[in-house]
Amino acid sequence: MAERDLGRMLRGMEPVLHAAPYGFAVWAGGVLPFAAFATVAEAEGLTVVALLAEMQAAGLGSDPWARISLTIHSDLGAVGLTVAFATALAAERISCNVIAGVHHDHLFVQWDRRDAALRVLKALADG
Repeated sequence: MAERDLGRMLRGMEPVLHAAPYGFAVWAGGVLPFAAFATVAEAEGLTVVALLAEMQAAGLGSDPWARISLTIHSDLGAVGLTVAFATALAAERISCNVIAGVHHDHLFVQWDRRDAALRVLKALADG
């Protein structure tokens, strides 16, 4: 069952850092030659989030981004989780892009700040 209580979400978020870098790019059209983690349809084109190596193999460039997944099954209607981790990361001047799935939140931070972001998130979970 999805969690709605902010305190329980923070204590149970257990951030997991994925080993490989991801990228963000606009796909010009047609069938994607790689598996996208996420897509966002915008007026300017289809934003694609995927493993950076696979994007580069398809000719797309991107800065490297680290994906940190919060393992807590947070309810999409829950209030406060995003502002809590965004505030904690911002205090350390770490930018964060969030993609929320039905079960988990996935945070994308600059690749070179991934270890610092993970420390911030674990400290937030430890209260």
